[in-house]
Amino acid sequence: MPQAAEAPSATSSHMMKTTKRGRPFLKLTTNRQYFRSFPNSFTTDDAARNLASLKFSQSNRGPDPREPSRIVTTTTTTTFSMTRDMAKAMCQQFMDARLIENAADPGSNLFKERGVYVLTPKGLHVLERFMSKNGINGDHLAHVFSSQPICMKLLHLERRSVDDEIIVSHSAITALFRRFVGRGPNYPPEYMDTMDAFQKYHEKSKGVALMDVSDKTQGKVASVNKHCFAAVTALEWLCDFTSVIGREEAAEMAAQFVRFGLITLVSDKRKNNDSAIIFTVRGAAGGANSTISQHGEFRCTAKAIYRITDEGRRLARWDMPDGARASPNSSNANVSSAARTSEDHTETSTAEGVPSSDAKIHRRISMTEKLNANYDAEKKGQKESNTDRLKFIVEEPQLRALFREFLRSNFCEENLSFYLDVLDFKKSFSTTSSAIASNPPVTRTGGKGTPGQLAMEKHHEALIQKAFVIYNTYLAPSSQSELNIDHGLRNELSGYLSDVIQSLTGKAFQGRVELEQANAFNATQLQTMIRLYERIQTHVFRLMATDSVPKFIKTPRFLALKIKLVEEDDGPLADFPLMPSSTTTPSVPPGLTAGEDEVGGAYVTISQRAAIQERPPTGEHR
Repeated sequence: MPQAAEAPSATSSHMMKTTKRGRPFLKLTTNRQYFRSFPNSFTTDDAARNLASLKFSQSNRGPDPREPSRIVTTTTTTTFSMTRDMAKAMCQQFMDARLIENAADPGSNLFKERGVYVLTPKGLHVLERFMSKNGINGDHLAHVFSSQPICMKLLHLERRSVDDEIIVSHSAITALFRRFVGRGPNYPPEYMDTMDAFQKYHEKSKGVALMDVSDKTQGKVASVNKHCFAAVTALEWLCDFTSVIGREEAAEMAAQFVRFGLITLVSDKRKNNDSAIIFTVRGAAGGANSTISQHGEFRCTAKAIYRITDEGRRLARWDMPDGARASPNSSNANVSSAARTSEDHTETSTAEGVPSSDAKIHRRISMTEKLNANYDAEKKGQKESNTDRLKFIVEEPQLRALFREFLRSNFCEENLSFYLDVLDFKKSFSTTSSAIASNPPVTRTGGKGTPGQLAMEKHHEALIQKAFVIYNTYLAPSSQSELNIDHGLRNELSGYLSDVIQSLTGKAFQGRVELEQANAFNATQLQTMIRLYERIQTHVFRLMATDSVPKFIKTPRFLALKIKLVEEDDGPLADFPLMPSSTTTPSVPPGLTAGEDEVGGAYVTISQRAAIQERPPTGEHR
């Protein structure tokens, strides 16, 4: 069923109909052209024929005017036709937005009369998101999603509601530029031609492809300009990995990079008779020390070469130390006080104020590092440890909450709850009574003793109560959240309690411990209870690590959060929300508030299918 947008008086839903049997209008098949076969493709004739008869349905649910207690559903179906020329013009818009491409000639920008076309990775991302938002079953497209690369993360730039133009703001340009250049200079590897389609797309997604350009002037020694890229390459990258809908919008964003002082023209060696398309943008200039100028221009020519400026490198954070960048690959950093963040890169110094030769960066290890350290272990031939993974999940609040939700959906949330409760109980037990003695509690009537003794007594009572709340919640027969634990452990605990209660009260143990029975336990008996709890806790931890964690780390929500943590640690999109592909587009996009001046920003959507089937990094290429 499609998602419904609830309103106070009625609900409505929209979906694009396929066929009576749920098949898509445009059936992707294998087509041949120039003696080559192109799987999951369609022809110009297919597109024109299917666009000629579209059908949309809108369903509204609301109270029956005659009988408000009844809910009625009204469905309006709209059918319209499209001429062949109009269909071709529509497909040209799809090509401009890089949603489809010519299968035989991916570099072509024209939708031809007789051609074979396939969905691009960006097109697959948009299609997946549309299907998820509208509740459309995608089983019939499973082979398409599994056999072709999908854009993992698509950057959406917010637009004005009046004219649908991209809202240009400092925050939006910052997000776009950091995504554009990547976390580090992206020089394509020499063996890129031998990679498969998935690996090539993974390399391109790291950022625009860079090169070094020699600038030899007459009578002077040639100088080398580093971090350069072709203007056409920049336009293609922006069309492939962001929500721009054509080269014109991409060129305008590139011109904004020039205006903000992030890139600069190196050379444009076109011939005099070559045409030149130059996009110019204007805006307010920055302050006295700002690199932002009033206008910027970008040359869309085949020979134009641009370079990333010092300001661009600073904004991209390329020049920051590895430790300050919280790189997922650096997992050997030392742990210091919790007050320091993952971006704290203060060095230790000797007593004389001179930096020590052995000085290391002291900072908190980020969650991304902890996760990726284990993922990278497999590449190094080491055995992965789900035990370590579970420790990291328990330590990290975001992951712990998500893991709890996963366990709840699998009806075993009590495992995590018990583990955490025993952890808290052991911390309480290890706390000394001297701290409590400094602020003695009110004693019982007629009680005697020093403040320290009374505090110890109160502390002991609280521990006993906590110990048996845990027992009655998780371990007693037919308890509220009874654990599924080893039969031998359960019998050992039950036998111990039976012996103690029989000796203390003279009554047989009935499976549950009452408050007056619990208060009769002494410190030695309580310590024995803790040791038994620890053994059960170890059993439960091992069970979660071996059974639950391997399933949890494959879920789309975990993969989406892992991507989010990467972005937060490295900082390129930390200020912008990250939404999974299935998330409904907000009625008011992030960064825009109704009734206020429009402030442009950006947000990222994630392809869950791409996250699940992501190929190994190209570093493993042989």
